[in-house]
Amino acid sequence: MAELVGLTGNDAGAEALKDVNPDVVAVFPITPQTELMHKFSAYANDGVVETELIPVESEHSAQSACFGSAAAGARTATATSSQGLALMSEICYITASTRLPVVMPVVNRALSGPINIHCDHSDSMALRDAGWIQIFSENAQEVYDNTIQAFRIGEREDVLLPVMVCLDGFILSHTMEPVELLGPEAAQKFVGEYHPAFSLLDTDNPISIGPLHLTDYYFECKRQEVAAMENARHAVADVGREYGELTGRNYGIFEKYKLDDADVAIIALGSTCGTAKVAADQAREKGIKAGVLKLRMFRPFPGDEIAEIVNAVGTVAVMDRSISFGLRGGPLFNEVRSFVNGGCPQLVNYVYGLGGRDINATEIESIFAELVRIKKSGDTGELYRYIGLRE
Repeated sequence: MAELVGLTGNDAGAEALKDVNPDVVAVFPITPQTELMHKFSAYANDGVVETELIPVESEHSAQSACFGSAAAGARTATATSSQGLALMSEICYITASTRLPVVMPVVNRALSGPINIHCDHSDSMALRDAGWIQIFSENAQEVYDNTIQAFRIGEREDVLLPVMVCLDGFILSHTMEPVELLGPEAAQKFVGEYHPAFSLLDTDNPISIGPLHLTDYYFECKRQEVAAMENARHAVADVGREYGELTGRNYGIFEKYKLDDADVAIIALGSTCGTAKVAADQAREKGIKAGVLKLRMFRPFPGDEIAEIVNAVGTVAVMDRSISFGLRGGPLFNEVRSFVNGGCPQLVNYVYGLGGRDINATEIESIFAELVRIKKSGDTGELYRYIGLRE
Protein backbone atom coordinates (compact mmCIF):
# COMPACT_ATOMS: atom_id res chain seq x y z
CA MET A 1 0.00 0.00 0.00
CA ALA A 2 1.35 3.44 -0.92
CA GLU A 3 2.67 5.58 1.94
CA LEU A 4 2.72 9.40 1.97
CA VAL A 5 5.74 10.89 3.74
CA GLY A 6 7.69 14.14 3.82
CA LEU A 7 10.99 13.83 1.97
CA THR A 8 13.64 16.02 0.43
CA GLY A 9 14.64 15.33 -3.16
CA ASN A 10 17.80 13.59 -1.92
CA ASP A 11 15.70 11.46 0.45
CA ALA A 12 13.34 10.62 -2.40
CA GLY A 13 16.22 9.43 -4.56
CA ALA A 14 17.57 7.30 -1.70
CA GLU A 15 14.11 5.84 -1.03
CA ALA A 16 13.74 4.90 -4.69
CA LEU A 17 17.09 3.12 -4.68
CA LYS A 18 16.17 1.40 -1.42
CA ASP A 19 12.84 0.22 -2.81
CA VAL A 20 14.47 -1.13 -5.99
CA ASN A 21 17.30 -2.76 -3.96
CA PRO A 22 19.99 -2.82 -6.70
CA ASP A 23 22.79 -5.37 -6.57
CA VAL A 24 25.63 -2.84 -6.39
CA VAL A 25 25.88 0.87 -5.56
CA ALA A 26 29.14 2.84 -5.69
CA VAL A 27 29.19 5.88 -3.39
CA PHE A 28 31.23 9.06 -3.16
CA PRO A 29 30.00 12.33 -1.58
CA ILE A 30 29.76 15.71 -3.27
CA THR A 31 27.56 18.67 -2.37
CA PRO A 32 24.59 18.77 -2.86
CA GLN A 33 24.29 15.02 -3.58
CA THR A 34 25.92 13.86 -0.32
CA GLU A 35 22.77 13.27 1.72
CA LEU A 36 21.29 11.03 -0.98
CA MET A 37 24.11 8.53 -0.68
CA HIS A 38 24.43 9.02 3.07
CA LYS A 39 20.85 7.87 3.50
CA PHE A 40 21.22 4.94 1.13
CA SER A 41 24.50 3.95 2.81
CA ALA A 42 22.63 3.80 6.12
CA TYR A 43 20.10 1.44 4.56
CA ALA A 44 22.94 -0.79 3.37
CA ASN A 45 24.67 -0.66 6.76
CA ASP A 46 21.47 -1.51 8.62
CA GLY A 47 20.64 -4.44 6.35
CA VAL A 48 17.51 -2.81 4.94
CA VAL A 49 18.83 -3.58 1.44
CA GLU A 50 20.97 -6.43 0.18
CA THR A 51 23.03 -4.08 -1.97
CA GLU A 52 26.80 -4.41 -2.14
CA LEU A 53 27.91 -0.89 -1.22
CA ILE A 54 31.28 0.20 -2.64
CA PRO A 55 32.80 3.34 -1.06
CA VAL A 56 35.38 4.73 -3.48
CA GLU A 57 38.03 7.46 -3.50
CA SER A 58 36.62 9.62 -6.32
CA GLU A 59 33.76 9.99 -8.76
CA HIS A 60 35.94 8.60 -11.53
CA SER A 61 36.35 5.50 -9.37
CA ALA A 62 32.61 5.41 -8.68
CA GLN A 63 31.73 5.23 -12.36
CA SER A 64 34.57 2.76 -12.94
CA ALA A 65 33.19 0.51 -10.20
CA CYS A 66 29.74 0.80 -11.78
CA PHE A 67 31.20 -0.13 -15.16
CA GLY A 68 32.78 -3.29 -13.77
CA SER A 69 29.71 -4.21 -11.78
CA ALA A 70 27.30 -3.74 -14.68
CA ALA A 71 29.63 -5.62 -17.03
CA ALA A 72 29.50 -8.52 -14.57
CA GLY A 73 25.70 -8.52 -14.90
CA ALA A 74 24.69 -6.70 -11.71
CA ARG A 75 21.91 -4.13 -11.45
CA THR A 76 23.96 -1.05 -10.61
CA ALA A 77 23.52 2.56 -9.49
CA THR A 78 25.44 5.58 -8.23
CA ALA A 79 24.83 9.32 -7.83
CA THR A 80 26.83 12.49 -8.32
CA SER A 81 26.81 16.22 -9.02
CA SER A 82 28.73 18.97 -10.83
CA GLN A 83 32.51 18.47 -10.70
CA GLY A 84 31.91 14.84 -9.77
CA LEU A 85 30.07 14.25 -13.02
CA ALA A 86 32.82 16.08 -14.89
CA LEU A 87 35.46 13.87 -13.26
CA MET A 88 33.62 10.66 -14.15
CA SER A 89 32.82 11.83 -17.70
CA GLU A 90 35.53 9.63 -19.25
CA ILE A 91 33.88 6.51 -17.87
CA CYS A 92 30.36 7.80 -18.58
CA TYR A 93 31.11 7.65 -22.31
CA ILE A 94 32.55 4.16 -21.96
CA THR A 95 29.57 2.96 -19.89
CA ALA A 96 27.13 4.08 -22.57
CA SER A 97 29.09 2.71 -25.51
CA THR A 98 29.40 -0.65 -23.73
CA ARG A 99 25.59 -0.60 -23.34
CA LEU A 100 25.52 -0.89 -19.54
CA PRO A 101 22.22 0.33 -17.99
CA VAL A 102 23.60 2.06 -14.89
CA VAL A 103 21.15 4.39 -13.10
CA MET A 104 22.55 7.66 -11.72
CA PRO A 105 20.66 10.47 -9.98
CA VAL A 106 22.50 13.70 -10.87
CA VAL A 107 21.89 16.55 -8.43
CA ASN A 108 22.34 19.47 -10.81
CA ARG A 109 24.95 21.99 -9.68
CA ALA A 110 26.96 24.64 -11.51
CA LEU A 111 30.36 23.65 -12.86
CA SER A 112 33.37 25.61 -11.63
CA GLY A 113 34.82 28.10 -11.99
CA PRO A 114 34.26 30.27 -10.12
CA ILE A 115 33.49 27.70 -7.43
CA ASN A 116 29.75 27.45 -6.86
CA ILE A 117 27.69 24.81 -5.06
CA HIS A 118 24.24 25.87 -6.25
CA CYS A 119 21.99 24.81 -9.09
CA ASP A 120 22.24 25.14 -12.76
CA HIS A 121 22.21 22.53 -15.52
CA SER A 122 25.75 22.94 -16.81
CA ASP A 123 26.86 19.58 -15.40
CA SER A 124 24.33 17.33 -17.13
CA MET A 125 24.34 19.49 -20.27
CA ALA A 126 28.09 18.95 -20.57
CA LEU A 127 27.36 15.24 -21.01
CA ARG A 128 24.33 15.54 -23.24
CA ASP A 129 26.13 13.70 -26.02
CA ALA A 130 27.72 11.01 -23.80
CA GLY A 131 25.06 8.46 -24.75
CA TRP A 132 23.06 8.60 -21.50
CA ILE A 133 19.29 8.92 -21.34
CA GLN A 134 18.52 12.13 -19.40
CA ILE A 135 15.29 12.63 -17.45
CA PHE A 136 14.55 15.82 -15.50
CA SER A 137 12.40 16.11 -12.35
CA GLU A 138 10.15 18.98 -11.30
CA ASN A 139 9.70 17.96 -7.65
CA ALA A 140 10.61 15.32 -5.06
CA GLN A 141 7.78 13.02 -6.12
CA GLU A 142 9.17 12.96 -9.63
CA VAL A 143 12.67 12.25 -8.30
CA TYR A 144 11.31 9.12 -6.64
CA ASP A 145 9.16 8.06 -9.58
CA ASN A 146 11.78 8.81 -12.24
CA THR A 147 14.49 6.89 -10.39
CA ILE A 148 12.34 3.77 -10.21
CA GLN A 149 11.34 4.06 -13.86
CA ALA A 150 14.97 4.58 -14.90
CA PHE A 151 15.82 0.94 -14.17
CA ARG A 152 13.03 -0.34 -16.41
CA ILE A 153 13.90 2.12 -19.17
CA GLY A 154 17.63 1.52 -19.28
CA GLU A 155 17.43 -2.24 -18.89
CA ARG A 156 14.97 -2.76 -21.72
CA GLU A 157 16.39 -5.25 -24.20
CA ASP A 158 16.17 -2.86 -27.13
CA VAL A 159 17.75 0.01 -25.16
CA LEU A 160 20.52 -1.08 -22.75
CA LEU A 161 21.72 2.44 -21.99
CA PRO A 162 22.58 4.23 -18.74
CA VAL A 163 20.13 6.78 -17.33
CA MET A 164 20.65 10.10 -15.54
CA VAL A 165 17.79 11.23 -13.30
CA CYS A 166 18.35 14.96 -12.90
CA LEU A 167 17.14 17.00 -9.92
CA ASP A 168 17.93 20.62 -9.14
CA GLY A 169 20.55 21.04 -6.42
CA PHE A 170 19.26 22.48 -3.13
CA ILE A 171 16.02 23.63 -4.79
CA LEU A 172 14.86 20.01 -4.85
CA SER A 173 17.63 18.08 -3.13
CA HIS A 174 17.23 19.90 0.19
CA THR A 175 13.56 20.92 0.11
CA MET A 176 11.01 18.70 1.86
CA GLU A 177 7.76 17.85 0.08
CA PRO A 178 5.10 15.16 0.39
CA VAL A 179 6.09 12.04 -1.55
CA GLU A 180 3.99 8.93 -2.10
CA LEU A 181 6.12 5.80 -1.87
CA LEU A 182 5.42 2.48 -3.53
CA GLY A 183 7.42 0.48 -1.03
CA PRO A 184 9.92 -2.29 -1.84
CA GLU A 185 7.46 -5.00 -2.85
CA ALA A 186 5.59 -2.92 -5.43
CA ALA A 187 8.72 -1.18 -6.72
CA GLN A 188 10.62 -4.43 -7.23
CA LYS A 189 7.63 -6.02 -8.90
CA PHE A 190 7.45 -3.03 -11.26
CA VAL A 191 11.11 -3.03 -12.25
CA GLY A 192 11.18 -6.83 -12.45
CA GLU A 193 14.12 -9.17 -12.18
CA TYR A 194 17.18 -8.02 -14.09
CA HIS A 195 18.37 -10.35 -16.84
CA PRO A 196 21.61 -8.85 -18.21
CA ALA A 197 22.31 -9.21 -21.91
CA PHE A 198 25.81 -10.41 -21.10
CA SER A 199 28.11 -10.98 -18.13
CA LEU A 200 31.85 -11.15 -17.64
CA LEU A 201 31.17 -13.91 -15.11
CA ASP A 202 29.47 -16.18 -17.65
CA THR A 203 32.45 -18.42 -18.34
CA ASP A 204 30.41 -20.65 -20.65
CA ASN A 205 29.94 -17.68 -22.98
CA PRO A 206 33.15 -15.67 -22.76
CA ILE A 207 33.10 -12.08 -24.02
CA SER A 208 35.52 -9.19 -24.36
CA ILE A 209 34.71 -5.91 -22.62
CA GLY A 210 36.35 -2.67 -23.72
CA PRO A 211 38.03 -3.96 -26.88
CA LEU A 212 40.01 -1.80 -29.29
CA HIS A 213 37.82 -0.60 -32.17
CA LEU A 214 39.82 1.18 -34.84
CA THR A 215 38.54 2.13 -38.28
CA ASP A 216 37.13 -1.35 -38.82
CA TYR A 217 34.30 -1.28 -36.22
CA TYR A 218 34.17 2.02 -34.28
CA PHE A 219 31.69 3.70 -36.65
CA GLU A 220 29.29 0.74 -36.46
CA CYS A 221 29.49 0.77 -32.66
CA LYS A 222 28.36 4.41 -32.58
CA ARG A 223 25.54 3.68 -35.02
CA GLN A 224 24.22 1.01 -32.67
CA GLU A 225 24.14 3.57 -29.86
CA VAL A 226 22.06 5.84 -32.09
CA ALA A 227 19.57 3.02 -32.66
CA ALA A 228 19.40 2.27 -28.93
CA MET A 229 18.72 5.92 -28.13
CA GLU A 230 15.95 5.98 -30.72
CA ASN A 231 14.40 2.97 -29.01
CA ALA A 232 14.63 4.81 -25.70
CA ARG A 233 12.05 7.31 -26.99
CA HIS A 234 9.43 4.59 -26.89
CA ALA A 235 10.79 3.05 -23.69
CA VAL A 236 10.41 6.29 -21.71
CA ALA A 237 6.82 6.70 -22.88
CA ASP A 238 5.91 3.02 -22.42
CA VAL A 239 7.36 2.75 -18.93
CA GLY A 240 5.81 6.08 -17.92
CA ARG A 241 2.41 4.88 -19.05
CA GLU A 242 2.75 1.60 -17.15
CA TYR A 243 3.86 3.49 -14.06
CA GLY A 244 0.78 5.68 -14.36
CA GLU A 245 -1.43 2.60 -14.44
CA LEU A 246 0.20 1.46 -11.19
CA THR A 247 0.27 4.77 -9.31
CA GLY A 248 -2.15 7.16 -11.01
CA ARG A 249 0.81 9.43 -11.81
CA ASN A 250 1.18 9.33 -15.57
CA TYR A 251 4.49 10.19 -17.19
CA GLY A 252 5.29 10.98 -20.79
CA ILE A 253 8.19 12.58 -22.60
CA PHE A 254 6.87 16.00 -21.57
CA GLU A 255 3.93 17.61 -19.79
CA LYS A 256 1.66 20.18 -21.41
CA TYR A 257 0.23 22.82 -19.06
CA LYS A 258 -2.61 24.98 -20.41
CA LEU A 259 -1.27 24.76 -23.94
CA ASP A 260 -4.50 23.83 -25.76
CA ASP A 261 -5.56 27.47 -26.20
CA ALA A 262 -2.24 29.21 -25.46
CA ASP A 263 -1.16 32.24 -27.47
CA VAL A 264 2.28 32.28 -25.83
CA ALA A 265 4.28 29.62 -24.06
CA ILE A 266 7.47 28.79 -22.19
CA ILE A 267 9.59 25.63 -22.49
CA ALA A 268 11.68 24.70 -19.46
CA LEU A 269 13.35 21.88 -17.52
CA GLY A 270 13.32 20.86 -13.86
CA SER A 271 11.98 22.71 -10.83
CA THR A 272 11.48 25.96 -12.77
CA CYS A 273 8.49 24.35 -14.46
CA GLY A 274 6.53 24.52 -11.20
CA THR A 275 7.23 28.24 -10.93
CA ALA A 276 6.35 28.71 -14.61
CA LYS A 277 2.96 27.10 -14.04
CA VAL A 278 2.23 29.60 -11.27
CA ALA A 279 3.33 32.43 -13.58
CA ALA A 280 1.08 31.11 -16.35
CA ASP A 281 -1.88 31.12 -13.97
CA GLN A 282 -1.10 34.69 -12.93
CA ALA A 283 -0.74 35.76 -16.56
CA ARG A 284 -4.10 34.23 -17.43
CA GLU A 285 -5.73 36.23 -14.63
CA LYS A 286 -4.53 39.29 -16.56
CA GLY A 287 -5.94 38.08 -19.84
CA ILE A 288 -2.82 36.48 -21.31
CA LYS A 289 -3.37 32.97 -22.64
CA ALA A 290 -0.09 31.54 -21.34
CA GLY A 291 1.06 27.92 -21.28
CA VAL A 292 4.05 25.84 -20.25
CA LEU A 293 5.75 22.89 -21.90
CA LYS A 294 7.63 20.98 -19.20
CA LEU A 295 10.27 18.90 -20.89
CA ARG A 296 10.89 15.69 -18.93
CA MET A 297 13.01 13.75 -21.41
CA PHE A 298 16.01 15.70 -22.68
CA ARG A 299 17.88 12.71 -24.12
CA PRO A 300 16.71 11.37 -26.44
CA PHE A 301 15.46 14.78 -27.50
CA PRO A 302 11.78 14.83 -28.56
CA GLY A 303 12.34 17.48 -31.20
CA ASP A 304 9.55 16.62 -33.62
CA GLU A 305 6.93 16.54 -30.86
CA ILE A 306 8.17 19.85 -29.42
CA ALA A 307 8.21 21.50 -32.86
CA GLU A 308 4.56 20.55 -33.41
CA ILE A 309 3.58 22.29 -30.18
CA VAL A 310 5.81 25.31 -30.79
CA ASN A 311 4.46 25.82 -34.29
CA ALA A 312 0.89 25.57 -33.03
CA VAL A 313 1.42 28.21 -30.31
CA GLY A 314 3.49 30.48 -32.53
CA THR A 315 5.33 32.62 -29.96
CA VAL A 316 7.53 30.75 -27.50
CA ALA A 317 10.38 31.39 -25.06
CA VAL A 318 12.87 28.65 -24.21
CA MET A 319 14.38 28.96 -20.73
CA ASP A 320 17.94 27.67 -20.29
CA ARG A 321 19.55 27.18 -16.88
CA SER A 322 22.91 26.72 -18.61
CA ILE A 323 24.95 28.59 -21.14
CA SER A 324 26.83 27.69 -24.32
CA PHE A 325 29.93 29.78 -24.93
CA GLY A 326 30.46 30.81 -28.53
CA LEU A 327 26.95 29.73 -29.51
CA ARG A 328 24.03 32.13 -29.63
CA GLY A 329 21.58 30.73 -27.12
CA GLY A 330 21.63 27.99 -24.53
CA PRO A 331 21.67 24.26 -25.33
CA LEU A 332 17.92 23.68 -24.90
CA PHE A 333 17.10 26.68 -27.11
CA ASN A 334 19.37 25.52 -29.90
CA GLU A 335 17.99 21.98 -29.74
CA VAL A 336 14.45 23.33 -30.05
CA ARG A 337 15.41 25.76 -32.80
CA SER A 338 17.02 22.98 -34.85
CA PHE A 339 13.64 21.25 -35.12
CA VAL A 340 11.35 24.25 -35.54
CA ASN A 341 10.73 25.17 -39.16
CA GLY A 342 9.65 28.48 -40.68
CA GLY A 343 6.16 28.06 -39.26
CA CYS A 344 7.32 29.61 -35.99
CA PRO A 345 9.70 32.54 -36.45
CA GLN A 346 8.89 33.93 -32.99
CA LEU A 347 11.18 31.81 -30.84
CA VAL A 348 13.38 33.49 -28.22
CA ASN A 349 15.77 32.30 -25.52
CA TYR A 350 16.15 33.36 -21.89
CA VAL A 351 19.22 32.23 -19.97
CA TYR A 352 18.51 32.41 -16.24
CA GLY A 353 19.46 31.14 -12.81
CA LEU A 354 23.13 30.36 -13.37
CA GLY A 355 24.93 29.42 -10.16
CA GLY A 356 21.61 29.03 -8.35
CA ARG A 357 20.28 32.56 -8.80
CA ASP A 358 16.57 32.60 -8.04
CA ILE A 359 13.92 32.90 -10.72
CA ASN A 360 10.48 33.85 -9.42
CA ALA A 361 6.97 33.79 -10.82
CA THR A 362 6.92 37.56 -11.34
CA GLU A 363 10.00 37.38 -13.56
CA ILE A 364 8.53 34.53 -15.59
CA GLU A 365 5.25 36.43 -15.87
CA SER A 366 7.26 39.29 -17.41
CA ILE A 367 8.48 36.82 -20.06
CA PHE A 368 4.88 36.01 -20.94
CA ALA A 369 4.14 39.76 -21.21
CA GLU A 370 7.14 40.23 -23.50
CA LEU A 371 5.98 37.32 -25.66
CA VAL A 372 2.61 39.03 -26.09
CA ARG A 373 4.40 42.18 -27.31
CA ILE A 374 6.43 40.08 -29.74
CA LYS A 375 3.30 38.39 -31.03
CA LYS A 376 1.51 41.68 -31.61
CA SER A 377 4.41 43.50 -33.22
CA GLY A 378 5.81 40.59 -35.21
CA ASP A 379 9.29 41.75 -34.22
CA THR A 380 11.21 39.11 -32.29
CA GLY A 381 14.12 41.43 -31.55
CA GLU A 382 17.13 39.92 -29.80
CA LEU A 383 16.77 36.14 -29.81
CA TYR A 384 19.26 35.52 -27.01
CA ARG A 385 18.37 37.20 -23.73
CA TYR A 386 19.18 37.08 -20.02
CA ILE A 387 16.80 37.45 -17.11
CA GLY A 388 17.80 38.20 -13.53
CA LEU A 389 21.26 39.39 -14.60
CA ARG A 390 23.11 42.54 -13.56
CA GLU A 391 24.59 43.84 -16.83
